[in-house]
Amino acid sequence: MTSSIKGKVALVTGGSTGIGFATAQRFASEGAKVAIANVNVERGEEAVGKIREAGGEAIFIQTDVSDPAQVEAMVNKVIETYGRLDYAFNNAGIAGDLGPIHMATPENFERVIAVNLTSVWTSMKYEIQHMMQNGGGVIINNSSTAGGRAMPGMSAYIASKFGINGITKTAALEYADAGIRVNSVMPGPVETPAIQGLREKMPGADERFIAMTPLKRIADPSEIANAVVWLCSDEASFITGTNFPVDGGMLES
Repeated sequence: MTSSIKGKVALVTGGSTGIGFATAQRFASEGAKVAIANVNVERGEEAVGKIREAGGEAIFIQTDVSDPAQVEAMVNKVIETYGRLDYAFNNAGIAGDLGPIHMATPENFERVIAVNLTSVWTSMKYEIQHMMQNGGGVIINNSSTAGGRAMPGMSAYIASKFGINGITKTAALEYADAGIRVNSVMPGPVETPAIQGLREKMPGADERFIAMTPLKRIADPSEIANAVVWLCSDEASFITGTNFPVDGGMLES
């Protein structure tokens, strides 16, 4: 994979923890220059420090992805620093509050949609503009198995992830002629801060997730990162418009 990734520029939103950080590390290990975007400055700078300590090249860009102006500035900062954008992993997201629809608040729904879905659309808007000028690129959006199956109590989250899969397919069709491939990944349960939060809100969450997963375990973030970076590489050059499960078989169960 190194031959096609080395020297390229990758942007990872939500890149300071969990799947995002594992992906930023994998890009850097393959020789890419990495821009980590995150709303939390301390965690973002810590993530960049770890990549640099390992010999990689990375910058941090403080970004609230729910703010379109900050998203535009984020992409512009990547171009200003590295002169190009080859890969983007639109990963930032939140779980939101859990509960049935009749007890949910409009504020929670709107917040989850803004962070998880609208931000992906906005990020693609500005990423694609630069990729079109640069002769192409690859965008991967982070969806979820919740983008392919219903789960009680997670209506806002599920709506956002189904939406990501839809706009991914649309963008793939719109920009194939421009040399831009667009796919999403659909992780199953992964050992991240988000799943740690679910453990606190949902007693027995681990047992439930493991029971739903044919491989009978929770994934390491690096396993999702491997799929993301592979989809960006030339080894996946004929793949676009795909919602790619990395879920231990959950969607087939």
